[in-house]
Amino acid sequence: MRVPARPPLDSLKRTLDRARAEGARKDRDGFVRETFALPRPAARAKAREWFDRWPRQAYWTEIESWRERPDDVIEFTMRRLSSAD
Repeated sequence: MRVPARPPLDSLKRTLDRARAEGARKDRDGFVRETFALPRPAARAKAREWFDRWPRQAYWTEIESWRERPDDVIEFTMRRLSSAD
């Protein structure tokens, strides 16, 4: 029995190269993002610190994404408008 040949990866490589090039040229959306991986109590404190420093109403501060990791560690991404800088 013959083992099938691997499919050509040229198309995939071209697609990845194009996506990377577009990502480099892509206009920034004006948000500052920062990702943290902290134990649950420290994660709550860090999020509270961001909301206190950059209020949601003025800077559109929000927790963009989050997930639980093993040992009760929370990985999350905070975002806010860059006009705060």
